[in-house]
Amino acid sequence: MNLEDINAVAKLLSEPQKIVIIPHKNPDGDAIGSTLALWHYLKNRGQNAQIIVPNDFPKFLKWMPGQDEIMNFEKENSQSKALINEATIIFTLDFNHLGRIAQMEPVLIESDATFVMIDHHQAPADYAQYMYSDVLMSSTCEMVYNFIEFLRDEDKITPEMAICLYTGIMTDTGSFKYSSTTSRTHRVVANLIDKGAENTKAHNLVFDTNTPNRLHLLGCALKNMVILEEYNTAYITLSQDELDTYGFQKGDTEGFVNYGLTLHGIRFAVIFIENREEGIIKISFRSEGEFSVNEFARKHFNGGGHTNAAGGRSDIPLKETAEYFVSLLKEYKTQLNP
Repeated sequence: MNLEDINAVAKLLSEPQKIVIIPHKNPDGDAIGSTLALWHYLKNRGQNAQIIVPNDFPKFLKWMPGQDEIMNFEKENSQSKALINEATIIFTLDFNHLGRIAQMEPVLIESDATFVMIDHHQAPADYAQYMYSDVLMSSTCEMVYNFIEFLRDEDKITPEMAICLYTGIMTDTGSFKYSSTTSRTHRVVANLIDKGAENTKAHNLVFDTNTPNRLHLLGCALKNMVILEEYNTAYITLSQDELDTYGFQKGDTEGFVNYGLTLHGIRFAVIFIENREEGIIKISFRSEGEFSVNEFARKHFNGGGHTNAAGGRSDIPLKETAEYFVSLLKEYKTQLNP
């Protein structure tokens, strides 16, 4: 974030504002952690602030301080719209295109508020007056930490803010194993622990809250895994019927795609999940090395994200989607066999 934008935002926050903070649809740990941390920070500064999520988020994130104050646009539609219409500042966190907030998009397009974007995904849109965009960052939570530091308020980070930021960094870095994890990331995390983030608690509450149904669903996913040694690729399919059989709850498939990359030699892992309600196949892509799943998702599956982690969607049936995916791999055989 450049100095001019920092000073401009600091000036805005020096006066009373009506602030709305918004993450992307289907918010993950980084989205919830960053919005909650920013919410605590702004509330502690005396600002009128409210988080509004486009839809619900997983149960394993519903322990972070302040999560019970989050509004759900789907369930509290009229109240959410009123707050957005009255907002003087709207912070958008962990996404960089209004298409990522689904049914909230038209409401934000009509807003006269000042927009501030904090995000680490590629190819940002230009809807925000003030933009902090850095694709090299491990997470939006690390960026929110930096944002608070830019405003010279690092000493105002409370234990509640610290554990929210820690959780987002932890989840978006795969427990600090992804290449986006830098020495700076570890220094930030160390500072957060010093400021009261209970790291063991965060790990336990996020990763050690499995249900029997989720573990059975994982078993189903692994049984469905297809390994394409010729392309160093593995993919998983999960049909709506399979999700229903194991009582799928939001967040249950989090991390399933990563199992493919644990196989020796696999550089590209994908999961295709049928969503009958939305009439689409939701897709998550992961890779190792220089193979860009961001470019792959943007080109073929109306998606995008990071170099090694991206999402997409398909409007054709599950079986046909998987077949189409396999047919594309011939084009990438050289890249997948360096």
